[in-house]
Amino acid sequence: MAVNARTITDDEYFYGHKACAGCAGSLVVRQALKVLGPRTICALPAGCMSAVGFNFPQLCFANNAFITPFAATASVLTGIRAGLEAQGEDPDTFNVVGFAGDGGTADIGIQALSGAIDRNEDIIYICYDNEAYMNTGIQKSGLTPFGARTTTTPAGKNDHGCLTQKKNLFEIVCAHGLPYAATASVGYLNDFTAKVEKASKIRGTKFIHVIAPCPTGWGHATDETINIAKEVVDCGLWYLAEYEGPAVSGVAGGAFKLNRNPKEFFDVAHYLRRQTRFRALDDEEIARVVAGRDAKWEQIRSSWTR
Repeated sequence: MAVNARTITDDEYFYGHKACAGCAGSLVVRQALKVLGPRTICALPAGCMSAVGFNFPQLCFANNAFITPFAATASVLTGIRAGLEAQGEDPDTFNVVGFAGDGGTADIGIQALSGAIDRNEDIIYICYDNEAYMNTGIQKSGLTPFGARTTTTPAGKNDHGCLTQKKNLFEIVCAHGLPYAATASVGYLNDFTAKVEKASKIRGTKFIHVIAPCPTGWGHATDETINIAKEVVDCGLWYLAEYEGPAVSGVAGGAFKLNRNPKEFFDVAHYLRRQTRFRALDDEEIARVVAGRDAKWEQIRSSWTR
C-alpha cells in the first residue's frame, strides 16, 4: 500500500526537538522517518537538525541516530551500511538515511557524497535546503540564491545580497548516473512522501533535494512556511522532478521527469518581497531573476519528460 496522508503511520520517530517555530527542516526529518519506519538508522552532520535533535538528555530520535563529522555524512552512511551487512542483516529489511543541510551537502560534504555515488552505496541521502548555513548564523552557502541577504552577503544601498547563482546541485548529482534522485518541497508534502517511499525500494544510492524554508533566515512569519514552500514551486524558482539512472530507467544516461509543470507561474516579485532577505532587490534585479527562471524552464521543457 502506497504511503500517503491517509495511510501514513501515527507513530513518531522525531519529536521533542528544539527547532525554531516554523522550521521546515524538522518537518523533512519527521516525515521521512514516518515513511521509512523504525528499522532506519540516521546520520546527521553538524547542522540545524543535529543541533536541535541531540540535546542530552532530551534526544529526539526514536531511531538509532549518529552525529557525523561535518564533511562525512555519506562516508558515515557507507560505514553504517557495511557494518550492518557484516553482521548478517538483510539489506531489504532496514534503511540507512542521512539528513544534511545545504552547506553540509553542496559545499563541505559534496566530495563524500560524490564518492558514495561513485561506489553506488545503498543509502538514502536527503538534503534539507534552507539556502544558507542557518545553524551558525545565516552565512552564505553554495545554494544561497541570487539577491539573498546573509551575514556574509549583506544587503544595503550598494550591495544587494548574494551576487552568485544557486548551485544546480540536483543536476550535478544526476551527472553521476546514480539509480535515483529527486527534488521536493515541504509545500508539496505528498510528493516528498512518495519520493522517499520510492527511494526506499531502490537499491544503490538515492538522493532527494528538498527545499525547506527557514523563517529565521528567510525573514517570513513562522506560520507561512508551507505557503512559502508552495510558492517557490508555483513561481518556478524551484521545480519538482525525478531522475532515474540507467540501471532503473533502462535509458542510456538516465531519464529526467518533471513532476509538476505549471501552465502559468505565480508572481516572482510577490514571492521574493514577502521575505526580508530579498528586501534590497530592485525591479531590474527581480527581472533578472525572472529571466533566469524562464531560460531554465525552456531547457527543462525541451529535454525532460512531463
